[in-house]
Amino acid sequence: MLRLKEYIEEDAEMDKELEEVLDIQTRMKMKQSMRRNKAKIAMGRRRAARRIAGTEKLKKRAQRQARKAVMDKILKDRSKDELSYGARANIEKQVNRRATVIARMAKKLLPKVRQAERSKMKPKKG
Repeated sequence: MLRLKEYIEEDAEMDKELEEVLDIQTRMKMKQSMRRNKAKIAMGRRRAARRIAGTEKLKKRAQRQARKAVMDKILKDRSKDELSYGARANIEKQVNRRATVIARMAKKLLPKVRQAERSKMKPKKG
């Protein structure tokens, strides 16, 4: 059984692998892994929510939001979930081709992401 720290390191390795196109078998394997470790992931998420995020984490969030915006623009009204794995791979390729646009958008989104993080950490009145 993995400790949380080991799991996070393994998750980071998976993120690197995600940058490459995944085949169906790998996706299914990841699905099972996530299902098996969902309690550990949830616990880690709760712990992380209590801490203020660092600069790298905020940049990553901004990058993710920018990627999502570009993907939504490509998908139009469709949902990524209803697409086949092949169609998802094609859309991922299209998104990856727009890396410079994503980087520019992420840079512009960073102040908003930082502000959201600060407001999340403020004590709640009431």
